[in-house]
Amino acid sequence: MTDIFFYIFSILALACAFGVVFSRNTVNGAMCLIGTFMSMAALFVLLEAYFLAVVQVLVYAGAVMVLFLFIIMLLDVKESAARKTSIYTWAASLIGFGIMVIGVVAINSAESIKTKTANLPVAEGVNLKNFGYELFTTYLLPMQVTGFLLLISMVGVIALSKKTNTQ
Repeated sequence: MTDIFFYIFSILALACAFGVVFSRNTVNGAMCLIGTFMSMAALFVLLEAYFLAVVQVLVYAGAVMVLFLFIIMLLDVKESAARKTSIYTWAASLIGFGIMVIGVVAINSAESIKTKTANLPVAEGVNLKNFGYELFTTYLLPMQVTGFLLLISMVGVIALSKKTNTQ
């Protein structure tokens, strides 16, 4: 039964990801990204990583996507601003996709990775108290820098989207 749910949620995640890439409307693309995040959270639940699933829903599908939608709405992107893609864009996309496929095949076929992962210890569980302690002691500076960068980007978007009346 778990295999059936895995295939359902993975196909849903892929379909939503393709919707993000191929959507001409930015709001529809953002909504497809929320679908991708929710499908990934369901896959985390299937892996019994409940904490990651909750973080995926709360942080990514909740806070980050609300910020993205807020920015999209403030920028007032017009449909006429969408440009046609050139042959160079398609060529670069195909080359990048080919490199990605070659990399994935090379990693999956490497024997050294398979032997290293077979010898890794299995984690019994996560102690959230230790996780929170490490997050706010060892990684305090990266957390503060990330919050500061998000604040700067939000203020920048508000400043750029502000309508000026020159009369």
